[in-house]
Amino acid sequence: MKTGILFDLDGTLLDTLADLADSVNHVLASFGYPQRTVEEVRQFVGNGAARLIAQAVPEGANPAPVLAAFQPYYSARCQIKTKPYEGIPEALAALRERYPLAIVSNKPDAAVKTLCADIFPGIYARGESPDCPRKPAADMVYKAMASIGADTCIYVGDSDVDVLTANNAGVPCLSVLWGFRGEAELTAAGADALAAKPEDILTYLHQH
Repeated sequence: MKTGILFDLDGTLLDTLADLADSVNHVLASFGYPQRTVEEVRQFVGNGAARLIAQAVPEGANPAPVLAAFQPYYSARCQIKTKPYEGIPEALAALRERYPLAIVSNKPDAAVKTLCADIFPGIYARGESPDCPRKPAADMVYKAMASIGADTCIYVGDSDVDVLTANNAGVPCLSVLWGFRGEAELTAAGADALAAKPEDILTYLHQH
């Protein structure tokens, strides 16, 4: 039985928060809406662009035109400040020697493919698209497993959405502590195990 390793993207492999916050605030300003702090945007991230914008706009505002403006603006500017977390490239290089890897994200598919082709070339990656329900639905996990030839997988993510996704797919979830959610929230969500640094992913796999 072949085991794959599936990763969330934002807050797990890549620190995307600064670029997301910049794009959110640019688009909000273009509609005359108040700005959001980086910490507010941190809490809004994880459930896809539609949910991000729905929470960012003022109460009662229609998020649809803001979302329509945000998606192309962000896709064109998603690599300005975004970078892998320290230790991630090395961890992925070590994992690729033993496991098939994939990246599954609630980010728009165009942005996911742009970022991953440049930063993580050769790793299967997919984002939110009309033909695949966003996480926590398990569809994206199953499609990724099929694409990399894995019979089962371990899912690595940084949010409660990731824990739910893994639960829905019937696979264990390793939750990372360097991302957009804290230890208390991840533990409350039911994380199977916690990783404080990227090397802990390797340790976890050696032990299981």
